[in-house]
Amino acid sequence: MLKKAYLYLATPEISGKKIGLFRTMIAIFGGLFVAYLGMTLLAFIIPMEVKQSGIISIMFNTFAWACTFTWIALSYTKLEALLKAVIPTVIFAISLYILY
Repeated sequence: MLKKAYLYLATPEISGKKIGLFRTMIAIFGGLFVAYLGMTLLAFIIPMEVKQSGIISIMFNTFAWACTFTWIALSYTKLEALLKAVIPTVIFAISLYILY
């Protein structure tokens, strides 16, 4: 069963012109999670007051979401799109857990 799922996710789509629903949804929500966790991490890392670093990270959020969405949506396979969403999310979440 896991082998079938891996082969399904690792197989490139027949037509490269269609993004597909799976990659689109992963790009939207994965990009959102990565952008928000990156925004929160940036607010903690910047050595400013919380109000000032919050404004900077909010401005960063829209740009980061657009870049992450494009990066994930242009993946070659579904597995690659899933990994591009999960790995940065886990790294940011662990970093926030350590810093907080």
